[in-house]
This record gives sequence, structure tokens and C-alpha cells, in this order.
Amino acid sequence: MLKGLINRFSKDKPETTEPVIIPRSEHSISRKQISPNALKVLYRLRDAGFDAFLVGGCVRDLLLGRRPKDFDLATNAKPEEVRRLFKNCRLIGKRFRLAHILFGPEIIEVATFRTHHENATETQHGHMHQGMIIRDNVFGSIEDDARRRDFSINALYYNIADFTVLDYTNAMDDIKHRRLRIIGDPEKRFHEDPVRLIRAARFAGKLNLTISPETETPLKELSYLLQNVSPARLFQEVLKFFEEGALLNTFHLFRKYKLVEQLFPETAGSLTHENALKLIEDALSNTDQRLKEGKTVSPAFLFSIFLWHPIQAHATQEAAKGLPLYVAFEKAIYLVMKKQIDRLSIPRKLQVTIRDICFLQHRFTQRFGSRPYRVLEHQRYRAGYDLLMLRATAGEPVKDLYDWWTEFHDADPTVREKMIKSAAKATPGKKPRRSRKFSKPRMPRPENTAN
Repeated sequence: MLKGLINRFSKDKPETTEPVIIPRSEHSISRKQISPNALKVLYRLRDAGFDAFLVGGCVRDLLLGRRPKDFDLATNAKPEEVRRLFKNCRLIGKRFRLAHILFGPEIIEVATFRTHHENATETQHGHMHQGMIIRDNVFGSIEDDARRRDFSINALYYNIADFTVLDYTNAMDDIKHRRLRIIGDPEKRFHEDPVRLIRAARFAGKLNLTISPETETPLKELSYLLQNVSPARLFQEVLKFFEEGALLNTFHLFRKYKLVEQLFPETAGSLTHENALKLIEDALSNTDQRLKEGKTVSPAFLFSIFLWHPIQAHATQEAAKGLPLYVAFEKAIYLVMKKQIDRLSIPRKLQVTIRDICFLQHRFTQRFGSRPYRVLEHQRYRAGYDLLMLRATAGEPVKDLYDWWTEFHDADPTVREKMIKSAAKATPGKKPRRSRKFSKPRMPRPENTAN
């Protein structure tokens, strides 16, 4: 059905002023595939006299045969008008004013149609001197809204009034050819919002799309623009990268377009080492498999993967200066994390978890006395053990250490004691401490008061 429809479109056909209207009989989107809560919002907006559309990623995913993660709406109602219609609504955002309709854990996001910034007053929008938009609340028509969106495949509108799909940017042809194309002048659009550089790589990676030549050319040259983006926004983009699947494909695109240098500056320098690259690739491949199985993903663990080799390199340098190894590790973690936080605003709680996972790699080497038992009881033990396993499979010389901890974890108490004694003897300079014997303190002698 969809294939027959999009044959109408030519790859080189210019964008039209009027939309191509695709009737219900010629597209694959059904209301059964749409969240019931999204339908409630669409119908209430329509009944109140407003235009209401599904838009963006949910329409794109439904046409590509994927299950949308969430449902976003576009309307000609202003944010305050949306809030008056829904008691469960809150308005968010300064740069981009949005209405969030809350249905328990599900949030339906409603955006008012935006227009081109050339039509706005100075109080409605602003730019940094590099051309980046810092406020984006210039309301307009649906045509304007379609043309100011980032990529063509995100500019399709599903109309709840008659179940048609509106296409203003020849997006259906891009969907047919699984092509990612930015709307308008690519260089200007990337300057307006450099985060589009990351989004381009993410969409191409997770949807298995080919980036069009006119979009790809500036993409290779403008990664430095991400230096103008706040660490908080970059952190949110990295979280999406970790959680949306196809991590390995997306990571390869991040490398190709020099985005790793901007997001993980310390990591980028270590990727010339085969072990470091294999560690990350193996971890991302495993994460892709977990997501396919419906399992959860730990951002802290993935950050630990990306930062491990820089931390290890710094620790080696600090230990060569004469610092004890545990002090060298503490200092290395501090230095690497500090530089990483300058690029990504990692929350404090996440920082602590990353630090624990990485420092456990040093504690795994301390196999004497009561230390192995304390490591087993550590709340981050499992994540630290998984990192140790990936290090071993990536070719680091820790295979014996990993095997020891695998056996120790499952052994009975008697075997564990023998393993600890054996490991202590085999480790130069590391001997189990003797328990101290404390004698009774002597009572002070009474002073001689005799004359």
C-alpha cells in the first residue's frame, strides 16, 4: 500500500507549497496502533475547535513498521489554551514552550505550530553569534511548522479529523529509500541547533538510514559546533543514544563524523588502542542484545565502559610518579571525570556509581585477607564484575583475574579460604595481615608519697 503510494514521488521533486494529502486507504497507520491517551488528547483538541495532528517520530516509526516509543502532537492551540483544556497539563521549557499532558507514567507532548524566525520579533526568538537559536517560541501555521522541522522524515502529520497523512517536504520518498535528509540549507540548519549533528547520527544508526549527500557533507565538518551546546543538553542526547538501541551502528557513525571527540574527549584519544575500541564495541553489542530482549540498560555502566581506558592510562602515569596504586586510581578517576563533566552534565549520583564501578577494577586485584569478601558485598560488584569480564574478552591481561573471581563467587567457604591463601602467596608483597593481639594496659604505679 505504502510502496504504491510513494512511487508518485520523485527523488528530485522540489518541495511543494501545498501538502501531498495521503488518504487512509493509502497508508498503513491505524488508530489501533496509537496510544489511547494520545487519541484522547487529539479528540479533545479537535472538539474544542483546534487542529490536532500526530507528528514527528511516532508517524515516522508507524510508517516504517516500528513501534513508537512515545506520541507527540502538534496543534494550532497556544500552550496556555492547551492547559485550559486539560487539568493534567503542565507547561515546560523556556527555549521551546511545550505542554505535557500527564496520564500516569505516560506523557503526551503537545507543541504549538512554529514558524520561521525571520517572521518573529526580537522578543520572540534569539540567536547566539554563531547562529544558534536560543529561544524558539515563534508560533505560525502548519506549513511553517513542517518546513522548520529538522529532518524530512520527522515532518509528517497524521490528521485525526480524517485520518489522512500530510506531507509538505516529500518525506514519503525519503521513507521509501530509507534516506535521512535535513530540511532547508544543511549548514544553516546545523548552525541553528548543533544538536542536530548528534540526532542525524542517531536516526541513521537506529533506523538504518542512509544520510543524503547534501546533509552528510557539512555533518563531517561541523562537529566543533557542539562546543556551543550546554552540557545538560548533550547529556540528554547521550542518554538517548544509550537507551534507543542500535548502539554499535550509531557509535560507528559518531566516530565517522568526529562526534566522539566532542562527547567523550578523553575516550577519543584512547580509541587508537585495539583493546579500548574492542571493549566499547563488545559492550555496545551486548547492550543492543539486552534491549532486544526487553532488558534494562545502565547508563552508569556504559559511561564506565567509555571512561575505563582513559582512567587506566592516567592511573598508570600517576603510579609511575611513585604514588600508591590505590591513590593513583583515585586521582585518575577524579581527573577523567572532571574533564568528562565539562562536556556532559552527569548527575552526582551517576558520578558516584561510575567511580565505584571503575575503582572496583583495582579492588579486584586485592585478593588477600577479608578484602575479597568485602568486594563481594559491594553494591556495585555485579557491574564491576561485568566490566572485568569485558576487559578480559577485549584482550586485556586480566583473564586469570576474571577466572579467579568467577570461581570465587560460586565456591563454598572452605574453597574460598584456600583460594585467598593461594592468591596471597602468589602475589609479591601482599601477605594477609596478622590479627593484632592486645594485652591489658598496665595500671600506672601509685606515686610514692612516703617521706
